[in-house]
Amino acid sequence: MKVVVADSADEATRRSSRRYALLLAAQDSEYVLKAYGGYFNVFVSAFGGGECKEEEAWDMFRAVDGELPAAEALAGYDGFVISGSPHDAYADELWILRLCLLVRDLVAARKRVLGICFGHQVICRALGGRVGKARTGGWDIGIREVTMAPTLPPCGFLHGLPPYAKITECHQDEVWEAPEGADVLAWSDKTGVEMFCVGDRVLGIQGHPEYTGDILLSLIDRLASSDSITMSFAEAVKRQLEATGPDREFWLKLCKSFLKTEEA
Repeated sequence: MKVVVADSADEATRRSSRRYALLLAAQDSEYVLKAYGGYFNVFVSAFGGGECKEEEAWDMFRAVDGELPAAEALAGYDGFVISGSPHDAYADELWILRLCLLVRDLVAARKRVLGICFGHQVICRALGGRVGKARTGGWDIGIREVTMAPTLPPCGFLHGLPPYAKITECHQDEVWEAPEGADVLAWSDKTGVEMFCVGDRVLGIQGHPEYTGDILLSLIDRLASSDSITMSFAEAVKRQLEATGPDREFWLKLCKSFLKTEEA
């Protein structure tokens, strides 16, 4: 599946365009299909465009169904985004193992790789870090304030980070130990590694910058109806969402800057 954000005017424009791939690690929910046409559109809306004035193309690969870009196609992409998933990043399902191998290939090729929630965790695993069930136990769902590291690596996309930022969370697994050579960029009172980077080409974020409020509410209802969370827990999260929200524009700007800033 492919979406071209802007039509190219000529062959020269096509050659200079940027191209990104979404590696989708979850099936589209009924709500997201109805409201947005699928998670692909959610991610392109969140991370596409921005300050870059060039033509921009996005492709989708359903990694959860075993669909990944061919090795010979990797060079044609400027960046890759790995989505969240209800699956465990530490599981040994074949598609997860293949995704880990792909991550290693992308890092070796110095491609930009952005991981969201499950994607954050699977990048960690692929690069030798440790991932598992949240050590504090249970789900982390709702809005959580994360603390940014006081000292950050000299990456352009990290310039001007605030000391704190609120983000939408929905997970019960976490990064236990970041990969060797990684910098932990943020943490919270619930999760020790909310964000990490490896140089200027790999970024993992535990929360969901791409989520809108209605997507989270739909997910809460689904988890409650399947008894994955209690109704009282679901109602408490909904009350929190009525009182506060994420710093979504900050997170979207950060992700776009990471994907589209050229650095040496």
